[in-house]
Amino acid sequence: MNIFVAGLPYDLDDAELEEIFEKFGQVKTAKVAIDKETGKSRGFGFVDMPVKEEAMEAIENLNDINLGKKPLVVKAAEDRSSGGSGGGQPSGGGGFNRRPSSGGGGNYGGGGFNNSRY
Repeated sequence: MNIFVAGLPYDLDDAELEEIFEKFGQVKTAKVAIDKETGKSRGFGFVDMPVKEEAMEAIENLNDINLGKKPLVVKAAEDRSSGGSGGGQPSGGGGFNRRPSSGGGGNYGGGGFNNSRY
């Protein structure tokens, strides 16, 4: 069973996360999410426990305890295919300006949609 854990102290590593969960049973993997740009913890992670009963006990006992400044959120991880941003649209800023501007600055960019006919 894959478990999502949020509210982790930013200095907690994979081995420490595994140690917390193996008190409840066998841990297959324990991974703290790391920011690709900074190389620092993002404050959440995932733990994979092969025995569902042990995983459920870990969730029950660890959810809402304080390891650092904030309480942990420990729950069964949702399948990646059921989540997502939806809509199939890429995220990000920018926009489209339908009316060319007479000054510089270009026609694309900024934020949102600007159609000056309305």
